[in-house]
Amino acid sequence: MGIINRTPDSFYAAARHVDLDDALGRAAAMIDEGVDIVDVGGVRAGQQGEWVTESAEIDRVRPFLEALREQFPGLIVSLDTWRAEVASACAGMFDLVNDTWAGADPDLVLVAARERTGYVVSHTGGLPPRTDPHGVDYGPGDGVLDDVLRVLSAGAERAVASGVAREAVLLDPTLDFGKTTLNSLRLVGTTDRVVALGYPVLMAISRKDFVGETLDLGIDDRLEGTLAATAIAAWQGATVFRAHDVRATRRVLDMVASIRGDRPPARCERGR
Repeated sequence: MGIINRTPDSFYAAARHVDLDDALGRAAAMIDEGVDIVDVGGVRAGQQGEWVTESAEIDRVRPFLEALREQFPGLIVSLDTWRAEVASACAGMFDLVNDTWAGADPDLVLVAARERTGYVVSHTGGLPPRTDPHGVDYGPGDGVLDDVLRVLSAGAERAVASGVAREAVLLDPTLDFGKTTLNSLRLVGTTDRVVALGYPVLMAISRKDFVGETLDLGIDDRLEGTLAATAIAAWQGATVFRAHDVRATRRVLDMVASIRGDRPPARCERGR
């Protein structure tokens, strides 16, 4: 899942694609690099930057979604929003709703059901949209894992009850959102527990703060840490990875899949 942000203030500058032609060019490049899904967002996740209204978010994402449908009709498109109004305004232009703020707008899942799209269930520790974590405490032991499993399971059941096809529900433990660095590390290490809930698992790891804090690195230097965490999660069964660096992520996932026995090598000539 390649990331294209239609925002001027995304935390990773290389993912900012405000100009329409620039965004389309990046989508074409991602396809060449092996992307399966393109995730389109119009609002920065964190609390920094200006507040973006529903109408402004629509103005940012809808023209690009329309252009994607026209130029790349076979591409799977994900809309990254927490607002039902935005998803409704873009009806027919996306295949997946990436609800990154855990149902903050309870009508958003109903839009996904009405449009017969996929739906991502997320976990944010109860924080409202665009809130950075502070004073996070899930209690002793595996409190964060227990809370993630409970919230994701309930969210998946609600999505299915709302009319989303069970096979179209994805679970995202939502690293960094409402979590400390230790929380996110623990969740990567226990990805298999989320997989065991029985739905496809999406991991949004790319260049996040838990990677930066773990290695004491700035955003531009977090690729290797991102890929290490990606490999760990993929080995445990996660299947969708939201990524800025598509080519590198594709190669890591292909290698992990081959080691797991899920993908044959591209060629096998050595020793013959």
